[in-house]
Amino acid sequence: MEALASAWHHELVAEAVNIDEALCAFLADQRQRLSERTMRNYEYVVELLCDSLNGYGPNTLDKADEKRWRKAYDAGDEEAFCHLFGPERIVEHFGEFLGYFMVRKVWASQELLRSAGTVTKKLAGWLHEHGYVSADEREDAVEQGSRAARNLPRAERLANLLYDQSRSTPPFDADALGPKDLVETYLVIQRVEPGALYFSGGIGPLEVPKRASELAQVGWGVNATLARLDKTWRLVEVGNVYPH
Repeated sequence: MEALASAWHHELVAEAVNIDEALCAFLADQRQRLSERTMRNYEYVVELLCDSLNGYGPNTLDKADEKRWRKAYDAGDEEAFCHLFGPERIVEHFGEFLGYFMVRKVWASQELLRSAGTVTKKLAGWLHEHGYVSADEREDAVEQGSRAARNLPRAERLANLLYDQSRSTPPFDADALGPKDLVETYLVIQRVEPGALYFSGGIGPLEVPKRASELAQVGWGVNATLARLDKTWRLVEVGNVYPH
């Protein structure tokens, strides 16, 4: 069986497989060693990765490749990106997938967020073993996966804590505030102190639960609305937290 599997992979490499075929082969390999529950997580993460690649991968194409993709897509192939292009393009998409897609587009459990990092790490190693990416590309991708496995669940927990805090902000008249007292934007955490966060643009301190400040990291981004009420910054609305 192992000899047949090895021969099959060598044949795939020789035939210049596309992304879809490579990911199917990756899952076939993992199915031989993983439990049923873990395998379900792997399959779902790969499905989400395909959705991200097909949705956002075309944005990275040069004119010639974009023309090929557009022709196939307009002909009805909504998965044209994964059908047309090779697996060497997968790892270059990890930043978009882990840093944007999993945060913004997926309603994910803590387990799934950790799995996204774990699966991409394993996939990077597999792609290198099969000659699709270089050792440097594998190393970079594994590091991205490690950070994601560690930080995505932390960022989700932080977002939940900040959302809970925003619900305690009392009603106020936004029209009565000065132009610098109401902020609705993407904010970058510039400093973290126990029980307090400071953001880009000189905004802060924002008092937060100690657990929130323990989760937060400098450089992370937050979609939020903040209001300065009685000289104190208060959370009004909170969207996603983006780990970097």
